[in-house]
Amino acid sequence: MFKPRYTITHATLNRLTQIARAQEVIQHAHLVPKWEISLRREAIIRQAHASTSIEGNPLSLEQVSDLAHGRTVMAARRAKQEVINYLGVLEHLHELSPGEKITEAQVLAVHRWLTRGMLDNPKYVGAYRKMQVVVANRLTREVIFRPPQAKDVPRLMKEFTSWLNVKQTATLNPVLAAGIAHYEFVRIHPFVDGNGRTARTLATLILYKRGFDTKRFFALDDYYDSDRPAYYAALNNVNPKTQDLTAWLEYFAEGVAVSVEQVREKVLRLSRDSHKRAQTGQVALSERQMRIVEFLHDRGRMTNKELRSMLKVSRQAALKELNKLIQLDVIHPEGHGRSLHYVLS
Repeated sequence: MFKPRYTITHATLNRLTQIARAQEVIQHAHLVPKWEISLRREAIIRQAHASTSIEGNPLSLEQVSDLAHGRTVMAARRAKQEVINYLGVLEHLHELSPGEKITEAQVLAVHRWLTRGMLDNPKYVGAYRKMQVVVANRLTREVIFRPPQAKDVPRLMKEFTSWLNVKQTATLNPVLAAGIAHYEFVRIHPFVDGNGRTARTLATLILYKRGFDTKRFFALDDYYDSDRPAYYAALNNVNPKTQDLTAWLEYFAEGVAVSVEQVREKVLRLSRDSHKRAQTGQVALSERQMRIVEFLHDRGRMTNKELRSMLKVSRQAALKELNKLIQLDVIHPEGHGRSLHYVLS
């Protein structure tokens, strides 16, 4: 069984405390649904840009935003495909990994989505490597890291995913669990390509499943992309013999703290209307309701027919969902008869 080695230093503990305080502010701040959607979309776009940029993708944040909104972008097919794949994974994270556990099959599904249309040999998509690979400096070709042998990958991944789902890990602080998983996945390097993107997605998934970032407001990869040499140095500075993750976890916790603090500042700016906060409090929406609000955020209006088509429900069930949102003052109807539609309040 995989058993990580680390010490929780004062620096890490201070960061975890800072994160908890910022989270408290975020969770209790008043946010109307359209602000939640905006923050979530912004985080997904920034994360897709940062994570692919770390791997050398040349697209700018503006171009990634254009792709996210379905606009035409003049760039190489491969660069666009990489970003589109990452956006898709982040948008459908809950579908790719249903339930409480994270399984090998789910990890393979994430990799399959991230790398579709990207690898020269399709047999490597969503499949563990069967060859030895090395991590080398792109410019000097100097070998930085030699992952375990290919024959050991299935066993190591089985031990790793087992650790993810044991009771001890469930009681571990989500930030520590995500940081440990991030590093161990990169160390195993189970795929021919796409290991970094999959590792960062896995860390995001753990935080989501553990209730740390259920609203998906945080773009953790922004921190790594802001100083790539520091990111790679933190990964490479773990002693391969002792596998002590203490310094790496200090770095990882700092990245989460910076990201959460940025969100806290945005949330406070958006929730300064104290009168409205006192009147209504924070509006919590179900996943289905969030999908409706996202649709309205993108399209501006929605009919009962469009909702039935999107949710695959009956007319009565669609009307029930719409009425709930009307009662919450999230949406309101406009028009009459055949022209009846719904817009954000």
